[in-house]
Amino acid sequence: MTTAFDQLADRILSGGAATADDALAVLRTSDTELMGVVAAAGRLRRAHFGNTVKVNYLVNLKSGLCPENCNYCSQALGSQAPVLKYSWLSKDETLEQAGAGLRGGATRVCMVSSGRGPSDRDIDKVVEMTSALKDAHEGVEVCACLGLLKGGQAERLKAAGVDAYNHNINTAESNHDNIVQTHTYEDRVDTIGKAKDAGLSPCSGLIAGLGETDEQLVEALFALKELDADSIPVNFLMPFDGTPYENTWELSPTRCVKILAMARFVCPDKEIRIAGGREMHLRSLQATALHVANSIFLGDYLTSEGQDALADLEMLRDNGFIILGMDESGFAELIEEHRAKAPARVTGGCGSSCGDGCGTACGGHDEQERPVIRRRGAGTDVAANA
Repeated sequence: MTTAFDQLADRILSGGAATADDALAVLRTSDTELMGVVAAAGRLRRAHFGNTVKVNYLVNLKSGLCPENCNYCSQALGSQAPVLKYSWLSKDETLEQAGAGLRGGATRVCMVSSGRGPSDRDIDKVVEMTSALKDAHEGVEVCACLGLLKGGQAERLKAAGVDAYNHNINTAESNHDNIVQTHTYEDRVDTIGKAKDAGLSPCSGLIAGLGETDEQLVEALFALKELDADSIPVNFLMPFDGTPYENTWELSPTRCVKILAMARFVCPDKEIRIAGGREMHLRSLQATALHVANSIFLGDYLTSEGQDALADLEMLRDNGFIILGMDESGFAELIEEHRAKAPARVTGGCGSSCGDGCGTACGGHDEQERPVIRRRGAGTDVAANA
């Protein structure tokens, strides 16, 4: 039976576009119709990306002590979340962390620093890191996420070989002042414009679960379409203790899949990345979500732990996906290498990397399990989850 969502996919594949009403209909469809939505959105995903998944890896260059008051952020001004706090990694430390992710299967390294925006000396550091990373790893993509840019900084990053710049709008313009007051929505849009004008690929996304309405989610997605973001990270709020959003639980796994499907309908040919909060909120629907999204982060996030890297890779393989840029033989070898490095590690189920420092008994985490603070990888002496 042909559904309204099949007809929407037909229209988009024929050159049409989703409307705001279409997007609202996706968000508001009943859970009993979820798989029909996934099947229709999945047609768009396969038309543009086949069965490939782009694997990205985060390196937190500078953690905590940010002067901005983004209420959702564990690193923000006023946050009491017990996250790692450290100043800039050295070039060698950055290469070590990035190399772990690339060996783990990632093709893009996302270098992130906390703060309002980079100084020119900070840009010097990232230029040096990028040059060294490109020399050490042929073909690696580098995305920088350093905050609000000043004039000329994007051009310097582009000249150094940075490929993309991430700066999320995070929420709808109509909701922005409810979540942060130390900078404006226009500040964020201006930085995306600076990156685009310099020839950097614009990466910009959102955070769901911040008290926004359905209409504001749609507003945010259409704003990202208007900005022509090449990659759109969709984050799901991780309610860290010690932040204004602690104990905020607005999302269900099916709601998260619908948000990702809406993103695919609105931006059918763009990289839709399942980002922070994937394990906590999608839970057993992670693989289902990849039938509409086409990109993930491997391993851990900026200040929280993610699913064990081997579990990520096995999830992709078990559901018929292949890492972008890698053939099936290479993918199989990569999984065997991960297994050989961690033969005793538990690789399933837990979004907190059970068998490698979870600290809780595995038996399934409910939706109100607190984020697990990252205590490995960048800024520590413990091996990265890659």
